[in-house]
Order: sequence, then structure tokens, then C-alpha cells
Amino acid sequence: MTSPDEPLRMLRPHPDDSAWHRPPDPARVDPADLTALLRRHGWLRRGGVPGRYGRWTPPTPAEGPTSLLVPESRAFPDADDLLGEALDALHRSAAPSAREILIALAVPSDEIRWHRDTPAGPVDGATPWTVDERLRTAARQTLLAAALATRARTGYHGARHRGPAATLLDGVLLGPATEGRTLTAFAPAPTGRPLTVRLHHALHATREAIDYQRATGAMDAFDGAVAAGVSRELTEALTALVRGTEGARVAIAWAPAAGVPDGCAASAGPVEFSPGDLPALRAAGARYLSAEPSVTVSVTGVVVRLRRSGPRGAGTVRLRVLAGAEVPHLRLTLGEEDYRIAGHAHLVGLPVRVHGRLERRGGFRRLTGATGVVPVRVDETERDRLMKSLQENLDFFEEACGEAYGDGDGK
Repeated sequence: MTSPDEPLRMLRPHPDDSAWHRPPDPARVDPADLTALLRRHGWLRRGGVPGRYGRWTPPTPAEGPTSLLVPESRAFPDADDLLGEALDALHRSAAPSAREILIALAVPSDEIRWHRDTPAGPVDGATPWTVDERLRTAARQTLLAAALATRARTGYHGARHRGPAATLLDGVLLGPATEGRTLTAFAPAPTGRPLTVRLHHALHATREAIDYQRATGAMDAFDGAVAAGVSRELTEALTALVRGTEGARVAIAWAPAAGVPDGCAASAGPVEFSPGDLPALRAAGARYLSAEPSVTVSVTGVVVRLRRSGPRGAGTVRLRVLAGAEVPHLRLTLGEEDYRIAGHAHLVGLPVRVHGRLERRGGFRRLTGATGVVPVRVDETERDRLMKSLQENLDFFEEACGEAYGDGDGK
């Protein structure tokens, strides 16, 4: 999905400061939210006084003897005390779900859970690190694909929109992984909700398109699925998730405190994928890549690198894009006169404007047929900033001087 020189941004693990080593403040916890989270994570109600409190235990006896008394509301005098004791008990619990429940209470979040059905390792309770890494990589790719789809609905994003999409992932937290099979991400609500809503629709659209392809042999459903957020990036992420497993699934659970977003099911269950889906996913990715057209653009950018084989003739230029394209950098080949203008603009700290076609091959990182290079006037403040940036990249500056003006005649 990405080139080797553009690694995926890592999602943040859960913050490790003192606030995360103690239970949430009971005054900030809604008993109904705690009850909903316990039920979601498989805890069992074992009685209690109807209308006042319920007694909850972990999903399996092996997870410890923890028993929680959770008030149903704050309508009774002892509700706050019971809630505080329940949170303390959760904090001490050995149940794997206890920490995830506390995270979801501390930062109300939509939960995204990936599960891979992988063969057991050679040692009970031990997981090869490669298996865990594959899960985390597939999860990051899935979230990035959904984040890209919040910026544009297109079959292939390439390098476009990567900056804003990565910014959307900044608030997403990762819970603890379980034996390389299960991983949960927490997208804060409501700020992260566009991400989870888009992923919800895209996953279901992908599942429907695969089912249609496997039933009819036709790929048409993948074309319509683009409107729901399906893309080459998502099909590659799901391929990575499923490869090497007996099956995989992705489930989304909405933050109880934020409610169910419009147009989404309250409890749709996980979306499942199997190794038999891989041919359709690969074919869809190839289809999206070939169908995405090149785009005619007018780009404004700062020249950060110049290179040519001799003192005269055409040369290649690297631009840091300011406007006109949704990518951070572009490579282009310029004729001698345009190259000379770009070199002068580089030396005096002025951006340039250039016209050409943004090519899909290579991820929309290359501008072909580039012509009409002209310097762009900027105010003094902006020019000083650009010059400071230029001075911070002296290797580019020296290369430009040595190669763009190596003949010594000012050309």
C-alpha cells in the first residue's frame, strides 16, 4: 500500500502516566456506560437487586474471582460508593477485558477490534513476534485506509491526503494485544467518529462486493463500493489481515456515552473475511489502481532539490508542495529553461508554479509533462520562513549550486 520510503505512522499505545495506573474518578463515570461495557466484553450478570444494582463476574472463572456490584443509576444514596468499589475491583482484576473497560471509561471511545484465527504457537501462551507484528501492521493499514476515505472517496489514494489522514489517527489509542490474535483500538468520540463511521460502512461494502463477486464472477460491485470508502488501500489492508490465517474479522462497537451514529447499526456484529476472499481482494486492488486516472494540476511548491547529469540540458526537480496537489512532495523533469528558472527560485527562496499531469503510477508522486515554471511572489515574512527552511537543508542547497550552476556562467 505504501512505498518502502514512506512507512506507516505508528499508532500511539495507551499513555503510561500516573493517571492510567488508578481507576477513573467515579464522579465522571455513568453507571449505564459501565454496565454496557461489561456486557459488551462478555461479563455476566449474576443477580443483584433489580432497579438498584447488578452483580457482575468475568466471562470465565479462569479470569479470577472478581465480582462487581454496579449500581444501575445514581438514584440511591450508596450508588457512588458502589461505583467506586466496582472501579477499584476492575483495576485489580486479572481479566484481560478489565483494562479495556477502564480505558473506554477514561476516554469515551468507539472500539475497533481485529481478530485473526491463527494456528497455535509451539509453546502455550507464547506468540512469535512476527505474528503480533502482522496483526498490528494490518490494523494500522485498515485505520489509515478509513482515514484516507474521510478525505476523498477514490479507488486509489497513493500518496495523496496522507498528512491529514495520519493526523486523524493521532488520537487513536491501542489496547493490549492478545497472543497475536486480537487487538483493540480506541477512537475517541466524537472527534474520532468520522473514522469509525467510514470504516463501518467500508467494511460492510467490501463484504457485500466480495460476496457478489464470488457468486457472479463480476467485479462491478467494487466500483459502487468506492462511495462507501472502499479503496485499494483497504483491500490491501484486509489482505494483510487475512493472509496466513484461517479467517479474520473486524468489529466496531460504539461508545455508550456518544450513542449510535446516524446511518449505522447499533449492533451489526463483526465483519468476517476468509482466505477464500483473497483473490477477490487482490483483483479489486488491481482494478482500483488501473482505473484511477492521472490528473491535470497546477502546483505551487518550494524547490528543495535539483539534479542533472551535466551543466546544461534537462534536469529533475523535487518540490515541497504548498498548493495544487494533495501530496507533500513531487518529482518532475524540466527542460533546460524551466530548470534554470527553478534553480534561480531555489537560490532566492521563492516558490514556483508549474503545470503538468499528476501520475497515478508511483502513487501520484510524479508530475509529468511539466511546463511553464514561474516564480511566485510572497510577502517578506513568508519569504524569510522559506529561506530559513532552505538554510536548514544545506545538502540540498549545495547540491543545487554544484549541479544547477556547475558551468560557472550563471546558467
